[in-house]
Amino acid sequence: MPSVFRFAPSPNGYLHLGHAYSALLNFDSARAVGGKFLLRIEDIDAARCSVEFESAIYEDLAWLGLSWETPARRQSEHLAGYREAVERLSAQGLVYPAFESRAEIAILVAEREAAGAWPRDPDGTPLYPGTARALTAEERQRLTDRGAPYALRLDMAAARARVGELFWIEQAEGPGGETGQIVARPETWGDVILARKETPTSYHLSVVIDDALQGVTDVVRGHDLFHATSVHRLLQQLLGLPQPSYRHHRLLLDDRGQKLSKSTDASGLRELRAAGATPADIRRLVGLP
Repeated sequence: MPSVFRFAPSPNGYLHLGHAYSALLNFDSARAVGGKFLLRIEDIDAARCSVEFESAIYEDLAWLGLSWETPARRQSEHLAGYREAVERLSAQGLVYPAFESRAEIAILVAEREAAGAWPRDPDGTPLYPGTARALTAEERQRLTDRGAPYALRLDMAAARARVGELFWIEQAEGPGGETGQIVARPETWGDVILARKETPTSYHLSVVIDDALQGVTDVVRGHDLFHATSVHRLLQQLLGLPQPSYRHHRLLLDDRGQKLSKSTDASGLRELRAAGATPADIRRLVGLP
């Protein structure tokens, strides 16, 4: 079975050097083992993604010398599959609707922080208090019939109780020096969002489904997604999906030590190309041979 690698950008801005590093790393890794390199367009955020940015992704990657199997998978064309996965989890009693707005959640968190420390997820965001779990079926139906917006959340405690210990294999040195067999701790993320009323999926859900359907064997991505792998391993276990190996690579930082942003013109591939940079220059700038 050939190894399958993928690069999965969102078309909500132009690619920068950090994207180039990740794409080239996946492409080079696939070529080194005679494997496949796939391109996936993660465009579930209809409000921020655009055809213009998607076209620019194809153009920039081709300019770098990358080629991929066509057509590229576009998440917006597979919403029914994500919806079906949510329904499977819901049938297991692991999903519930939460109707609070972001502002209302902030108030709930502030009330709890006033009484003492309140836990935060690995990204530093306060955990959802879980108040919607206490709603009765009648209350949920009444809010739904009224057209109230909602997020479908994973009942983490119930989901965690269904599976035993979870691990993943980390092929590179993680952000904290971790490598080898890593213990997954999805509970540190609380009741994560799986979908919303207007969007039948989320990053966590769609990425594990796409990787499984596309036969991805090696996930090579940035350190910023290292801890999210715990949630992905949980969803893979709950949905009966295969587990790829993982390699979380270093992040490219700007002069202030911050992760590169799509709004950082100095690191944008289009700007660098317009200034006369070559694909070989890009490889040198990101530290690849």
